[in-house]
Amino acid sequence: MENKIIIAGFGGQGVQALGKFISYASIHDGKEVTFLPSYGPEMRGGTSNCSVVVSDAPVASPIIAHPDMLIAMNKPSLHKFEGIVKPGGTIIVNSSLIEDKVERTDVKVLYVDANRLAIEAGNARTANIVVLGAYTKLSGVFTPEIMKAVIEHQFAKKPQVIPANFAAFDLGYNL
Repeated sequence: MENKIIIAGFGGQGVQALGKFISYASIHDGKEVTFLPSYGPEMRGGTSNCSVVVSDAPVASPIIAHPDMLIAMNKPSLHKFEGIVKPGGTIIVNSSLIEDKVERTDVKVLYVDANRLAIEAGNARTANIVVLGAYTKLSGVFTPEIMKAVIEHQFAKKPQVIPANFAAFDLGYNL
């Protein structure tokens, strides 16, 4: 098994955190993983993306030419990366910020109203966790229990935000 993911958006959307959650879940589950971040000097609003490769065998390169999955958190990211997703792959679109539809017919697409669902979960900053839930369900690489253990561990110093993150994850997972 090898799962190649590109996660893209702008700074402040939790793009890098989303990649790290998948990476930490890989380690927790005994899988091999690479995480390659890419972002501009801006703290918020600039381009941000990362590549994550999860595998049962050692990963030869963190560079992804044709991902199995694209998570597009904003419109420029969808347009930049849509064309390189391999045929039969999956694109998760944050439909809260992207009104455009995926033009390709050879990929699966899930439109996730991540920002609205994050507010419904109790914290507007959990849109990336909503998408993490959708990724977990669609990819089948991890169980929800593994991902929730990672969420809990990552927010151990802020336990008050764990319930909203669990709610956001569940909303994404149960789409």
